[in-house]
Amino acid sequence: MDRYHEMVMFEALSDRPSLAAAARRLKVSGPTVVRAVARLEARLGVSLLQRSTQGVVLTRAGEAFMADCSHILQEIEIAEASAKGLHIEAQGNLTVLLPLLFSRYVMTPLLTDYMDMYPDIKLFTHYHDRFPNMNEEALDVAVLIGNLPNSSWIARPVGYVRSIVCGSPDYLEAHGEPCSPDDLKQHKLIGTQAFRNSIQWDFQNQGLQNSIRARTRLSCATVQAAISATAHGAGITRCLSYPLYDYLNSGRLQRILQPFELPSLPVHVVYRERRKASMRLRSFVDHVVDGLRKHPAMQPDVL
Repeated sequence: MDRYHEMVMFEALSDRPSLAAAARRLKVSGPTVVRAVARLEARLGVSLLQRSTQGVVLTRAGEAFMADCSHILQEIEIAEASAKGLHIEAQGNLTVLLPLLFSRYVMTPLLTDYMDMYPDIKLFTHYHDRFPNMNEEALDVAVLIGNLPNSSWIARPVGYVRSIVCGSPDYLEAHGEPCSPDDLKQHKLIGTQAFRNSIQWDFQNQGLQNSIRARTRLSCATVQAAISATAHGAGITRCLSYPLYDYLNSGRLQRILQPFELPSLPVHVVYRERRKASMRLRSFVDHVVDGLRKHPAMQPDVL
């Protein structure tokens, strides 16, 4: 069996790591899939699957090789379609994970434009501020904020966000602008977690990180509520930069303690390539990556 067919056998495990399910999907016998994976492992010199009485799971090397196989087989399929002169329309379903507040402030216009451009694609969007398991949750694409924990993901960087402390110009004029994180203890602080009467904000000074604990004057259940209260002069708050962009750009809020901010957090569009979803996946990823890279709130530090 040539390498192409071995890769096809292995890639059949992408939906669910089950040798029996892969065999049914390919309409071959189970031993055929087992032998193909064994030949791959012998040639590569690594274990691609971990076998147990409960079934099989991909090893770290298996996850990385799976991503490469999917990419290679996708390119082969696209090349063949192009050679045949086929015009493949983007259509079908896409399941996407987005950070909740990020979606409201940044992603919604991009999603609307995409649906206008590709009316035959149906989006299923999930909103969570966490790192997912792309395979187990059957996600096609995710927008993730922070350093990625999984190096085997296919990820495209699109920009940066920062954790910013801010207050309204009227409040800072009346109460004075804090010059150091310790000065915050003398101010009215607005937290972004309900039912907590204190904050713990991290800062850095000359490369060393330290935390400030202080009582809050107001604790809000949502970040947007904290931002609105801050813009109306209720005190000082801290949150990620993207929901603050319009407030800072219009002057309704003022950024403070910038020299003490933590390093910027990267934003990535992460996806898993599947051959049967090539056109819809590629169209969505390209559209979102291009839109986010142009978004002013994603730039390294323009606020």
